Amino acid sequence: MARQKKQRKKYRGFWIFFKLQLLLLLLLIAAAAYYFGGGYAQTIAELKDDADMLVAKSNADTFRKGETGLVYDSDGKLLKAYKGEKDAYYIKYADIPEIVEKTFVAVEDQKFYRHKGVDYLAILRAIIAMVRNGEVTQGGSTITQQLARTVYLSMDRTWERKMEEIFIARNLEDKYTKSQIMEFYLNNIYFGNGYYGIQAAAQGYFSKSIDKLDLSQVVFLCAIPNNPSLYDPVQHKKNTLSRRDRMLTSMYEQGVISLSASKEAKEEKIKLKRKKGIEKNDYVETYVNYCAIRALMEKQGFEFQYYFDSSKQEKKYNKEYKKLYRECESSLYTSGYRIYTSIDMEQQEKLQDAIDTGLSAYQDVNEEGVYKLQGAGVTIDNTTGFVTAIVGGRSQHFEGYTLNRAYQSFRQPGSAIKPLLVYTPMLERGYTPDTVVVDEPIEDGPSNANGVYEGAITIRHAVKRSKNTIAWKLFDELTPVTGLSYLKAMNFTKLDPEDERLPAALGGFTIGASPLEMAAGFAALENDGCYRQPTCITKIEDTQGNLIYTAQTDADRGQQKKEEAEGIRIYKSNASRMMTDMLETVMNEGTARGLGLGDMPSAGKTGTTNDNKDGWFAGYTRYFTTSIWVGYDQPAELPGLTGSTYPGNIWHNYMMSIHKKMTPMSFVPYIEQKQVDMDFIE
Repeated sequence: MARQKKQRKKYRGFWIFFKLQLLLLLLLIAAAAYYFGGGYAQTIAELKDDADMLVAKSNADTFRKGETGLVYDSDGKLLKAYKGEKDAYYIKYADIPEIVEKTFVAVEDQKFYRHKGVDYLAILRAIIAMVRNGEVTQGGSTITQQLARTVYLSMDRTWERKMEEIFIARNLEDKYTKSQIMEFYLNNIYFGNGYYGIQAAAQGYFSKSIDKLDLSQVVFLCAIPNNPSLYDPVQHKKNTLSRRDRMLTSMYEQGVISLSASKEAKEEKIKLKRKKGIEKNDYVETYVNYCAIRALMEKQGFEFQYYFDSSKQEKKYNKEYKKLYRECESSLYTSGYRIYTSIDMEQQEKLQDAIDTGLSAYQDVNEEGVYKLQGAGVTIDNTTGFVTAIVGGRSQHFEGYTLNRAYQSFRQPGSAIKPLLVYTPMLERGYTPDTVVVDEPIEDGPSNANGVYEGAITIRHAVKRSKNTIAWKLFDELTPVTGLSYLKAMNFTKLDPEDERLPAALGGFTIGASPLEMAAGFAALENDGCYRQPTCITKIEDTQGNLIYTAQTDADRGQQKKEEAEGIRIYKSNASRMMTDMLETVMNEGTARGLGLGDMPSAGKTGTTNDNKDGWFAGYTRYFTTSIWVGYDQPAELPGLTGSTYPGNIWHNYMMSIHKKMTPMSFVPYIEQKQVDMDFIE
């Protein structure tokens, strides 16, 4: 009986095994049919052929030189060259310190000397993650694969690119020795700030050859390539040090270094000594870099987002954004792009001079030697919507990156925000410049700047005198949520849920706005209520002159709808024209009186925050829109600072200089419409 049970169990096990094998066979047949029938076999064969050809044509020089990228201004003059320093600092394998190689093997590819270019288990993990996430989200890449990607491939996160990366890596292993591959790798990886290769990084960050650095300094440098933006030693030194310490721990655990060496290296303080003569990243360069990187991200199909339904969604977006941003940033130095911009260097110099001259009386500096009182400004060409000048601070000579306050700093805009947030939205709802309102004290509300209340006045007069009471009342009727929706539609990036309250009517934001955002908002008023995302990149070409990116300007949209050519409609045309007409009154009779441009019609608005900490002036002609901010980096009171003083004078002097040879052009008049009875707000 027991024997029969044993036999039945044996037969049952056999049939289960047989069925599993049959199922596996059927799955393999189905996979093969899908592979060949779906066209994947041909695609993969083509990728392999391409990989074979690329590596077959390669030699040692292939890994020495990167293409130099070039940037041009609006006149076609060379502004900047994106040039990595591979060739100048190329280092042979025999001259690379052993600890550099050991460090990268320990933290990047522990199986480097055992695999043939590909770690298939790591690839399998990456494929599983890809299936789960719908895209290639983790590498599984060996050092050889990283070399293949850096030298040969684009930044596309697709299975095709991953397959070609694998084929190239295998071919590289067949053609070159491990020592050669390590040499190529260490001379091609990106260390941030334009440094390609370990020797260029050593010279750039420490002004020393790599063989002169100690263990702590070497591992510090080796921490950077994993994420050159996050571990940028200039901008995020604490991050770099943290990763250095984690790497030292890992190296000790793998037996690469001793416990005492690990501990001593962690305790060492790292002091950078930047290479003298390094190219300075001034305000034009930093903004061009930013715009060019985002243009390349757009080319990759990335969809920019500024507001999120949950913190989880925001975290996921930021992770994807940062990853692609650093990849595109890296490509600027190796892909040989020809980048054409809208930057007008004559305007740029005049704007810089106006800010420097306007604030020249204030010479106090902080501990780092930076002027305490600062200013920033942005100019937009109203015909095209492109940025033509951008100044992020007063002129000072510093090596490396400079804070570009024009787009990287956000401050409370004061009353300068009223036209965008309150008045134009209310004009859309039937109000007119002649609608009568009541200027009176408001319980638990704001007071007017001069403490004067005039009773029944028109909205035009309220704008002219920048009446806080009227802006508050109208915003209360409009509702903060509705008012802020206009700013969100124009990509004001730092709005906070806490801003959905009445003080926002007067520019009382949690964080604030940048000069770039303010300029783009006022440019939308001049553009009949249509907003255009500000940028300075008009087009990007590859080394062969092929167009790979073009901005959506009016001229090259061709047959696209008129609405698209104008931009995104934010305000109704007539409401924008009425607002412009009232802002002309501000220039001629109001808070900006005396700041006009002579015969050239202009419209503008002043802005001052509590305790005179921030001063703003934003205004435009038919030709250009310019916004100016003045204040301290660390908010502090500046007696006498209002929108009409330092910012207004800078705006006036600059705009006068760039309009000298231009024919006066009037704004488009608005269409009269029925007034709205405002008795209910008395």
